[in-house]
Parts: sequence; C-alpha cells; structure tokens
Amino acid sequence: MATPEEIRQRVEEADTARSVRRAAAAQQVGELAGRRAAIVEQLAEVERELGEVLADAQDVIDVDELAAFTDLKPSDLTGWLVARKPGRGKRKKAVTTTGAPGETRSISGPRTPAPEQRSNSREGSTAAGTDKPEPLVAHAS
Repeated sequence: MATPEEIRQRVEEADTARSVRRAAAAQQVGELAGRRAAIVEQLAEVERELGEVLADAQDVIDVDELAAFTDLKPSDLTGWLVARKPGRGKRKKAVTTTGAPGETRSISGPRTPAPEQRSNSREGSTAAGTDKPEPLVAHAS
C-alpha cells in the first residue's frame, strides 16, 4: 500500500502533466483563433472592395458578362455587389413649429410619394432628372 506522501506525489505528477497539456491546448487555440480573426477581417475587406468595383463598373459591364470573362458564378458577383455597404446619405432635419404655448410638433415631408408622384415601373418610367443606371441583377443559369 502506498504511503500518503507517495499518493500526494503521484497526484501532483499526474496534475502537472495534465496542466502542461491543458495550457498548450489553450495557447494553441488562442493563437489559431487570432489568426482566423485576422483572415476573416482581410476577407471582409476584399469582399467590400469587390462590391465597390462591381458597383462602379455596372454602367459598363453587367454581372453575366463579368461572370463569363472571369469564370465566376453570377451569384457570387451579385452577392458581393449587394453585400457592400452603401455610403451614408445626409439626414434631413425636421422643422419644428409651435402652436399654442407648450405645444410643439415636428413637421417633416411625406415619407412615401403621393400616388400621382409614384412611377410605374411596368411602363418603364423613371423619376425625372435621374440618370442612374439600372442595378445589376444576376440571371439564374
């Protein structure tokens, strides 16, 4: 039978070996997770750049033509295009007016166009004064 001192020493040796393995595993996982985070960040940046290039070029080349030239799937190109973050627009300030003392209300323009101002996309009409190209749409193949 082992003495209490031998038992303590055996437990300590087993714990030391286990602690070394645990520390090594935790360290390796931490390093790999850090590398992964950096790669994910780089990939996100490349995808943003792809989206910007696609958006800038949509007036001269469409998704299907790009797919044919690059051997990429139209769905991949479209995904990069729609995933890009558009630039932030300026926010309009609300005009406040006062009525009776203590009454304040905010007036802002209509949020949706009146029925007579809406364009009918089936008739091919567009809003006056806009020369924006039609957005790229991938066709299923």
